[in-house]
Amino acid sequence: MDGLYGLKPWYAARLGGVRGVLVRRRVSPDAVTAAGVLAGAGAGVALALLRPGPLAGVVVTLLLALRLACANLDGAIARETGRGSRWGSVLNELGDRAAELAALAGCLALAPAGLVAGAALAATLPSWVSLAGAAAGGPRPQGWPVGKTERCLLLALIAFTGLAVPLLIVLAAGSLLTALVRLERIRRSL
Repeated sequence: MDGLYGLKPWYAARLGGVRGVLVRRRVSPDAVTAAGVLAGAGAGVALALLRPGPLAGVVVTLLLALRLACANLDGAIARETGRGSRWGSVLNELGDRAAELAALAGCLALAPAGLVAGAALAATLPSWVSLAGAAAGGPRPQGWPVGKTERCLLLALIAFTGLAVPLLIVLAAGSLLTALVRLERIRRSL
C-alpha cells in the first residue's frame, strides 16, 4: 500500500510538458529544488497570514501542489539531462525537508508551538528511516500511511478549516506510524 504516493506515476505524466520545457530551457535540477523550498515556505506564510477558509485553502493547496511538482521534477530533470549527482541527491533531500518544515512553520499562528514542533519532528521521521534503510543497502520505502503527499493534504485541510490542533495530531501520529511501518519493511528486507 502506497497511499497517495501511488499516484506519483500519474502525476509525473501530467508534469511531462512542464518537464520538457524546463529541460529545453536548461533549468538546473537544483533550481527546481530551490523553487520547491520557496513553494513550501510560501504555503507556510499563507497558513500564518491568511484566515482559514476557502482563500487560504486554495492558496495553500496550490503552493503545496507546486512544492510536490518540484519534488517530482528535480529528479526527473536530473535523470533526463544526465545532470544527476550525489550532491544533487543531498540537495534534493535537504530541500524536501526544508520545504516541509517551512510549510509546517506556518501552523505556529494556529496551534501551540510545542505541538507544531512535535509534528514537524514527526514529519521528518519517515524520510530519515527510509534514508537510513537505503544507506544500509535496503529498500527506500515511500508513501503510506502518512507520507509527504498525505502531509501536504493535511496542511491544506488546516488552511481550509483552521482545525490545526487535531489535524497536527493526526499528522504527527500518522508520521510516527509511517516511520514504524517503513522501519519494519526495511527490517524484513535486511
